[in-house]
Amino acid sequence: MRVSVIIPLYKDLQALKIVLQALQRQTYKNFEVIIAEDDDSLETPLFLKNYSDLEIVHISQPDTGRNKVIIQNKAICKARGEYLIFIDGDIVPFEHFIEYSLKLAKPKHILSGRRVNLNESLTQKIKNSELDIQDIEKNYLSFLLQNRNDRHARVEQGIQLSPEGFLYKYFLSKRKRNTEILGCNFSCFKEDMLSINGFDEEYHPLATLADDTDLSWRFKGMGYTLVSSKNIANCFHLWHKIDTSNRIFDPSRGITLFQNNQKNRQFICKNGFDKYYGKHDV
Repeated sequence: MRVSVIIPLYKDLQALKIVLQALQRQTYKNFEVIIAEDDDSLETPLFLKNYSDLEIVHISQPDTGRNKVIIQNKAICKARGEYLIFIDGDIVPFEHFIEYSLKLAKPKHILSGRRVNLNESLTQKIKNSELDIQDIEKNYLSFLLQNRNDRHARVEQGIQLSPEGFLYKYFLSKRKRNTEILGCNFSCFKEDMLSINGFDEEYHPLATLADDTDLSWRFKGMGYTLVSSKNIANCFHLWHKIDTSNRIFDPSRGITLFQNNQKNRQFICKNGFDKYYGKHDV
């Protein structure tokens, strides 16, 4: 099956380098990478030439202030894969990430993954090439024991199980788990994303509703099943400074919009993917 890995990018090529290196190590090889840049930096195309072994599609738009869902909708138009995987530009997948995701993939099933949070010290060492993030993955038990008391790290989410293994099939898959979507790690068939008209661009660019809470609600409203891929589709989250820009906008408009959509059962958004037909390949 052909896969499109969609990665929104905003001014952090150093993190993207680590993400792309992880994609080079994937055990599953039939995929393309779509770099969806919410900026039009001249540096990015030159940077991407270093990864000729990956099939990379780069799209961009002028930086008008964090329009992640817009560039993601445009990326969906460009996607040639039957299956879409959405990760953020600071999310580093384990080597079986794509392979194991596909083993759980089914039409009308939306996979909702989680992440292990790396602290500032580890992230800086990785970015400075003083530490290989692959070493953390390969020696994960040691990392888990060393960081077991760090509640923010969520190290339990990095314990990887095979989706075909005994523990997952007979225990983990039968447990009730949180299946709400995190926009930094989820996947689905392309046709499922198209059926709800992609991301809703009515939300304020800085709101997180559009790529997690709203998606979860609309998919469930359309009768789709949200499935946890925690401990299957594993990834690391590189540390970064908390963006305080979202504190300057009033979230009440987004909340009101979400409540109105719920009231009207507006599962297919009005301001989404469809307006890009004809402007981008589908």
